Amino acid sequence: MRRNMIYSKFNRHTGFVFSAIATVSFVLSGCASEEETDNETEPSETQDQNDTPPDEQNDEDETDDESADDASDVPDAYGVSAGHPEAVDAGKEVLDNGGSAADAAIAAAYAISVVEPFASGIGGGGVALIQEQGEEPQAYDYREVVPEEGIPSSDIGVPGFVAGMVELHEDHGVADWQELMDPSIDLAESVEVSETLAQQLQSAQDRLPTEQLEHFYPGGVPLAEDANLEQPELADTLREIRDRGGEAFYEEDIGETLASDVEGLNMNSLSDYDVGRHDPVTGEFAGYEMIGAPQPLPGTSVIQMLQISEERDILEEERNSTAFIHDIAMSWRLARQFIETDFGDPDYVDDPDDNINDPERNAAWAEEISSDSLLPMDAEQSYGDADPNTTHITVVDDDGTVVSMTNTLTDFWGAGEYIEGFFLNNQMARFSIGEGEENEPEPGRRSVTWSSPLIIADEEGPVMGIGSPGGERIPIMLTQVVADWAGGTDLDETVEAQRFHLDENELIMEEPLPESDQREALLDIGYSEIREPPTPLYFGSIQALAIDRETDELSGVTDHRREGDWGMETTD
Repeated sequence: MRRNMIYSKFNRHTGFVFSAIATVSFVLSGCASEEETDNETEPSETQDQNDTPPDEQNDEDETDDESADDASDVPDAYGVSAGHPEAVDAGKEVLDNGGSAADAAIAAAYAISVVEPFASGIGGGGVALIQEQGEEPQAYDYREVVPEEGIPSSDIGVPGFVAGMVELHEDHGVADWQELMDPSIDLAESVEVSETLAQQLQSAQDRLPTEQLEHFYPGGVPLAEDANLEQPELADTLREIRDRGGEAFYEEDIGETLASDVEGLNMNSLSDYDVGRHDPVTGEFAGYEMIGAPQPLPGTSVIQMLQISEERDILEEERNSTAFIHDIAMSWRLARQFIETDFGDPDYVDDPDDNINDPERNAAWAEEISSDSLLPMDAEQSYGDADPNTTHITVVDDDGTVVSMTNTLTDFWGAGEYIEGFFLNNQMARFSIGEGEENEPEPGRRSVTWSSPLIIADEEGPVMGIGSPGGERIPIMLTQVVADWAGGTDLDETVEAQRFHLDENELIMEEPLPESDQREALLDIGYSEIREPPTPLYFGSIQALAIDRETDELSGVTDHRREGDWGMETTD
């Protein structure tokens, strides 16, 4: 169905997400807020209201009009979209109790790290975008950094997850920190094993220290779906973070254990950890403003691909037609070349984001694409079929604030090293991406990677938060979904549609594979093979919430590819 188109150093002493998507009408209210009404002072009986100069009265009237306009942009609903129903419930509970979008995202992030310990958690990192209605967007890069002594053989980096949650809460939270942690502690004490967790336990037997993981592998046998999982050590660790904030992880007991027991980590590396704070990257596409995570994350690449594809008339192309597949595949090839040669930590290299997202330059790149042949690969490398990792959370609160957050251990189960109830990352392996000095490791530096949370905004403010797990496929998946949605397809339809990826000259596509005529057309262009993905998790799971300005509705979807869920409540 086609729809009508509408166009720092953190304080470690302190330190919630729910998934929801349904359709709900906004109330377009011109009234002042309750707080403003309560604070109004009635004029005294003796006051001559004509004493106020006319120009000041006009200014006051204009201010009142602006307040009414601002109020009209605020929905009468809130929602969360996440990769597991328990994370949705945790975030939604926070919003139900008056918490902010940031609070809900924090609670959901901790909750999903418990029920999906293979994908994200306090031993890893992530990135979050946040935009309040009428305000500039902000980015928080709390991914892992190179330890003081360099990269260890395990590829473990200094974890940033806890620091990121603390700083996000300090800047945008309103709920009590302890309340945000309680849902994850309850889940750590007891939770039902999901189908995906059971599958991951089964497939990871050869790389995990199963003899040390009796609660996951009782008697050496992986827990089955619907079995009860108890993680008492993780519950204790979460309680320490709940009670003492980031200090517990970076300066006290947990940090001391990490420094003494984990190769490459020491107290200096932990206590010196800083959350990366750089402005999000932005660019225009289809009349919207695209807001992405700054380098060394590929938010720039998603915007570049969308701009190149728009010049190729992607908005007029049918989803998964030969032209749609080819134009996005070649825009990915061009974007990949920039990732391989130009991307790096902006604290260590010059940042070329503005140049890469220049529409005129990308229009010129679009002219390099031929409809009947492939672009050369140049610097492009293949990173294999593995890597279906990460988890994504999207939140919209009743103030219209949007959070788009992607967290990860890098590979599933990270480095496979388990300590204090959680798994440690292997993010430092991402320094293998690229060929130049831009992505060379040194202490404190962040690597290039694939996580790409996105916020989409119109003139009034954010209208969508979207993201996905899926490793290297994340940028090209988001480009397909956003381009199709901006072209007029309903969000649920475009999320459910067949996805594809370009790996060297091979097209990897979900079933059904192209019919013989289209298959022949793609092979004639130069694609060497068209094959199915190696695993069911290969193409991630889109988590999105969207505001439709034409109908004043909040909506979202459930991606069938994993156990993602959504939920919402009205504020009436």
